Amino acid sequence: MKTLSATQSTFAPPVMEARRWLQGVEFTADRPLINVSQAAPVDPPPEPMLRAMTDVVMSDPDAHLYGPVLGYDPLRAEVAQQWSAAYGGQIAPENVAITSGCNQAFAATIATLCTAGDDVILPVPYYFNHRMWLDMAGVGCNALDTGPTLLPDPEAAEALITPRTRAIVLVTPNNPGGVEYPAELVRAFFDLARSRGIALIIDETYRDFDSRTGAPHDLFTDPDWADTLIQLYSFSKAYRLTGHRVGAMVASAARLAEAEKFLDTVAICPNQIGQRAALWGMQNLGQWLAGERAEILDRRAAITEGFRALGDKGWELLGCGAYFAYVTHPYDMPSDRLAPKLVRDAGVLMLPGTMFMPSDNTAGQRQMRIAFANVDRAGVGALFARLL
Repeated sequence: MKTLSATQSTFAPPVMEARRWLQGVEFTADRPLINVSQAAPVDPPPEPMLRAMTDVVMSDPDAHLYGPVLGYDPLRAEVAQQWSAAYGGQIAPENVAITSGCNQAFAATIATLCTAGDDVILPVPYYFNHRMWLDMAGVGCNALDTGPTLLPDPEAAEALITPRTRAIVLVTPNNPGGVEYPAELVRAFFDLARSRGIALIIDETYRDFDSRTGAPHDLFTDPDWADTLIQLYSFSKAYRLTGHRVGAMVASAARLAEAEKFLDTVAICPNQIGQRAALWGMQNLGQWLAGERAEILDRRAAITEGFRALGDKGWELLGCGAYFAYVTHPYDMPSDRLAPKLVRDAGVLMLPGTMFMPSDNTAGQRQMRIAFANVDRAGVGALFARLL
């Protein structure tokens, strides 16, 4: 019997699959496609950042060469300084690695923790690229069902831990669910992971759009945080740098030394221009980013305020936050059939819950993810009108 290759062991990229549903479908100027399938800003970086990037291209010769595998030292230092202030803890530059996007940070993290046959606990619904990488690495996905609250239960997670379990993964604010994990819940998972000698991986890609003020958790205040915690981050959402692929991994210096082996063999170094842009953004775009956050929070409010009309038709809002609303639909068909039908019938592209679930979890057949990063308050109204 022929064995599967690493890539054959997982599914096709969901966003690419969804784009194929657009083939052969015509949209008119008075009824254009409403695309709520992908959580990535489509606008370019703000003009001042573009000018700064142009200056880098023209005047910084080092930006066109290989750089340090673990990233541009000034950016590592800036992340350490700002994160220490934001979380009230001690994070040193040697605790920070810059990666080619947050997906690479996750892949590098798993490479430092796991070998084939190990397993990792993922709350369900999960971010599909996390599942894809585990599949390709030969690492088991131990699915932790979060139920209708979309909040994982530490006791249920503990029951899933086996001698082969190497980590628990949390994403907060959550993709796809949108929910923000309470600080005490995050702390409970940290304590669980530490007590069982496994890692806690927290993906905070959407931390800049958390509705809460202050630190979303207190884990970095623990002087020994690095024995358990690995934090992941993306600059793509905050500064519209999706095409430049700049992410971060915050962990112990010893773990980053292991991650360096992986990163050196995959991309050698992160995008040099993107790293300098991220540094410039951190130092100069605080007020601008606050405005971006306010806009996203207004779109979130538009979702929650306007959802009553859909609720009257049998839809249910399970979670809403950052870039996402996660909903159940009222139709007598699975969501993976409903989603392409909505493209044809309503001119709406969104992802079905089946893309965020193991195949044996039928809950995804009633669920859909709405990614509203590029749909303003008026666009939310138009979306809901199409779905009624």
